[in-house]
Amino acid sequence: MAGVLYRLGRTCARHRHVVVAVWIVVAVAIALVATGVGRKTSNNLSLPGTNSTAARDLLDAELPSQANGTNPVVLEAPRGANLTSASNSKAVDATVKSLERNRYVRSAVSPLTREGKNALSKKGRIGYISVLLTIGPDDIDDDEANEVIDAADPARKAGLEVAVGGYLGEEVSKPDTGTSEVVGVVAAVVILLVTFGTAAAMPLPIVTALVAVITGLSVIGLLGHVIDIPTVAPTLGIMIGLGVGVDYSLFIVTRHRGFLAQGLPVEEAVGRAVATAGSAVVFAGGTVVIALCSLFLAGIPLVSSIGFAAASVVVVAIAGAITLLPAILAILGPRIESLKVPFLRPPPHDHRPHGWARWAHGVARRAWPAMLAAIAVLLVLALPTLDLQLGAQDDGELPESTTARQAYDLLTEGFGAGYTGPLLIAVDFDGSPAHPDRTMKKQVEAEQQQAQETAAAGQPPSEAQQRELAQQEEFYNSKASDPRLVKLENKISKTKDVKLVSEAKVNKSGSAAVFTATAATAPAAQATEDLVRELRSTVIPDALRGTDLTAYVDGETAAYIDLASRIGDKLPSVIAIVVALAFVLLLIAFRSILVPATSALMNLLSVAAAYGVLTAVFQKGWGAELIGLDGPVPIASYVPLIMFAILFGLSMDYQVFLLTRVREHYERKKDNLEAVVDGLAVSARVITSAALIMVCVFGSFILDADVIVKQFGVGLAVAIAIDASIVRCVLVPAVMVKLGRANWWLPGSLDRILPRSGIEGEDYFKDR
Repeated sequence: MAGVLYRLGRTCARHRHVVVAVWIVVAVAIALVATGVGRKTSNNLSLPGTNSTAARDLLDAELPSQANGTNPVVLEAPRGANLTSASNSKAVDATVKSLERNRYVRSAVSPLTREGKNALSKKGRIGYISVLLTIGPDDIDDDEANEVIDAADPARKAGLEVAVGGYLGEEVSKPDTGTSEVVGVVAAVVILLVTFGTAAAMPLPIVTALVAVITGLSVIGLLGHVIDIPTVAPTLGIMIGLGVGVDYSLFIVTRHRGFLAQGLPVEEAVGRAVATAGSAVVFAGGTVVIALCSLFLAGIPLVSSIGFAAASVVVVAIAGAITLLPAILAILGPRIESLKVPFLRPPPHDHRPHGWARWAHGVARRAWPAMLAAIAVLLVLALPTLDLQLGAQDDGELPESTTARQAYDLLTEGFGAGYTGPLLIAVDFDGSPAHPDRTMKKQVEAEQQQAQETAAAGQPPSEAQQRELAQQEEFYNSKASDPRLVKLENKISKTKDVKLVSEAKVNKSGSAAVFTATAATAPAAQATEDLVRELRSTVIPDALRGTDLTAYVDGETAAYIDLASRIGDKLPSVIAIVVALAFVLLLIAFRSILVPATSALMNLLSVAAAYGVLTAVFQKGWGAELIGLDGPVPIASYVPLIMFAILFGLSMDYQVFLLTRVREHYERKKDNLEAVVDGLAVSARVITSAALIMVCVFGSFILDADVIVKQFGVGLAVAIAIDASIVRCVLVPAVMVKLGRANWWLPGSLDRILPRSGIEGEDYFKDR
């Protein structure tokens, strides 16, 4: 690999202007294409073989108009007024008609009609129009969503407060990440100035990373037309792209300046930097990509999509580091050392130990205490992981400025938190079609006959009685009165924590039906999760025993429960696969059994510590106010799994850069103690600088209003900080010192089989 990268680096340096121009053209072209066709995202929670997906599949096939549920357009009258007043009712009617005229609206049900009577609060001040769209959550985009939302203008002009929930409101309620990006870049500027000591070198990693991020986000946008890309994926792509983009460039620029300081010509210095540090970048970045793509093996579409999206940004960052950056370095030439930062004395670029040497010697002298102290700290941090629970999310976690959160608050105030995420009950009649309740139909006919006789005797029924009889006749003449279906609805309505059950809708053939069950608690509440489990395990089976019917529970809470269950099942296997792949890669790279084994173990400790902090902050609410939360919130079910893949891959970055230095010194003198000390001394500065940049980039996204982004920000920032300080600068060297020459032991049989592949091309340059 070193030879290929050496030639690639020199070629990019020689044709520097062409390379830069090609990168600009490609980046702009991909961005324009992505913008032109649209950057699609979709939070598709479907999982083959789960209860919620079975419900969705049944509705897609039999009741497609009901498959995605309704979107509430919530209306609130001013204080002291209500929606039933003459002026406000006119505004509501005008809004309903405006919505019905919209090309994306299938139907809109007013809260002032009989059909929508349950959509008006007791005091009449808050109500919602149930809007059924012709486009589902996987297909709708911002422009389409805004067009529907704009159709509610009659209510706004009449002075009513309007907020939109459901997937319609969520589509336009994505928090802006601009502030986080700016904070991350500013922090990187400061750290790079201190690290390099020159203002000329400082922009290079940032420029390379920004180009990689812009291009990578465009790739993610295009990827959204092939697979369902979750809404959090672009933000995660920005986080990882900025972090690894700056880090990888930092390593190459550092080596390049070192070669220049040794008197090498610019093109040769560029070639050697790409061959040495670039080889480590490709190896480490490849490990990140493999770890992210391994998420595909979990068989969870949402998780796989996030993995592919993040991996695509890392691939672009690697490509930028080994092609675009060399071209820029060649253009800048010796001027990279200009514009020195006053009062800073950067350490030498060669391999002489500096700065960290005293620390390295101290760890080596006190290896046992250092090792035990580091393990103790990691175990204490990891302790809360024992209480980790994967939960559901709801719109109550969104910023108050978003329309989806405003709809959530209004629905909670007017009706109860359960209205913000009703459960969808899909019923399959399985060959025994639904039919009207003939017994009740005869009873209604008898009541009507009695009413007619009473009217003939001079006592006509009241208007309310007439309306009630008409409604009963309509219901018992419909297939929704099927006794089996009615029994199921009654059983569910009597279940604890169920506040309301709607009237069922049955398709024309009577083969399927759907109705909603509104919980008394919020969608993300533990009580709602318990309710879903009780419905599936007890209530529905009891109600349908002895019938041919099958019923499934869908809805946001149900889908998240299924997702969490599948992730819990798959997490151990994914961890085992990623660890095994990393072990094999390090085994080939360092030709050792213990080095990859101890690396894997220490990386697992680092990830466990990050999980512990994540659990403590979000699930337990320790210090939640400090990051802009009101208290504890559930941990998104897919966050720990994706975090593991990212963290294990990024941890390998620092392990590779540390071990290559240790191995390099060991090959020279065959003294393990001296190799560990010198390797740590010369690599710790660049590793800690790179880690500090990544911590700042990830940490800046804690400012993001999206709770899931906050969880990724906290988890990744803490993990990188732990990994680069406690693990790489204390635990790894202490363990390697105590293992001695055993670090480099390799059975003879493996030695003959394994290919010889030095990561930083030491053998290649020795041969030359």
